[in-house]
Amino acid sequence: MEDLRNYEQKAEKLKALAHPHRLCIVKGLIDNKCNVTTIQECLGLPQSTVSQHLAKLKAAGIIEGSRKGLEICYSVVDEETIEIVRALIKK
Repeated sequence: MEDLRNYEQKAEKLKALAHPHRLCIVKGLIDNKCNVTTIQECLGLPQSTVSQHLAKLKAAGIIEGSRKGLEICYSVVDEETIEIVRALIKK
């Protein structure tokens, strides 16, 4: 039963990464921590859309935000996700 739970957790991570914008966000955050505005400008998406993607990634335990004054700086905190994304996107 414990193995099944482990697979469920890994599947949730993969679901969170299974959107092109979220995958792009995670790749960008691996390279550089940044805020919503920077991500929004990079992807050309509305702020609300970027925030929704960030919420999904945060709920999956992939990213965390730390407040710096009025802005929140996001970074990838899940090492397994970093390995997955680097394997998928080799540059």
